[in-house]
Amino acid sequence: MNPRIANRLLLLAAAVLFSTGGAAIKAASFSSWQVASFRSAIAAAALALLLPEARRGWNRRVLLVACAYAATLVLFVLSTRLTTAANAIFLQGAAPLYIMLLSPWLLGEPIGTRDLGFGSVVAVGLALFFVGRETALTTAPDPLHGNMLAALAGVTWALTLMGLRWLGRGGSSAAAAIVVAGNLIASLVALPMALPVSGLAWKGLAVLLYLGIVQVGLAYFCLTRAIRHVPAFEASALLLLEPALNPVWAWMVHGERPGAWALAGGGLILAASLVHTWRQSRAQPAPA
Repeated sequence: MNPRIANRLLLLAAAVLFSTGGAAIKAASFSSWQVASFRSAIAAAALALLLPEARRGWNRRVLLVACAYAATLVLFVLSTRLTTAANAIFLQGAAPLYIMLLSPWLLGEPIGTRDLGFGSVVAVGLALFFVGRETALTTAPDPLHGNMLAALAGVTWALTLMGLRWLGRGGSSAAAAIVVAGNLIASLVALPMALPVSGLAWKGLAVLLYLGIVQVGLAYFCLTRAIRHVPAFEASALLLLEPALNPVWAWMVHGERPGAWALAGGGLILAASLVHTWRQSRAQPAPA
């Protein structure tokens, strides 16, 4: 197969696999803390095997960024079990807003005029999730608290992305190490709340294995093998398939329907992210 096509198919595969996380997390017959701990433990082992570069380059800076990523992993699971899959993924997707606000202090990068317009649209989208009162569902029993945890996951995900930039460009081995270390830290942090385990069912175990090996491990393998060969804007656009499909799987598997305000907010965040990335790609000179 043509390498150009193969790399784009790998990115699409990564986005589709990532997008199944919400539905699978809700399907697991374990507590939220057990899913967070065991999913990350399995993912860390799978990624260490699939990505040899992840076993190198561990240092204090990598571990510091990995802590932010670990917080994101745990918060995403906890929020997904409390609110709709759409709310969890879209609120975490507001991370660029926090990057815009924090990067002048943490990275010394100024805010541009276009950034302000983009941030304003994302802020409006974020606010729409907290308009009105969402109806509790079987798969989303506490939308308000779930939304708050998901918004916090957006902050920790922003810190993770800024941490990757802080570590420098071209640090693919550092990024892989952060993913493995982050999953390992998440598993250890959530473990005390995950014990004891009772009533282990094969169906629940199968879901956990899927989450760790396929939804995280295989997805990151596809991502790391393809991302360096695809232009940044095109890669970002292809990966936006993840938040777009995440609510679809939850609806197909669990019949979960997000509220109208949440869909409007998610649509704004997705559209703003796509347009902003496109503008950035046009403003930056093409690499040699």
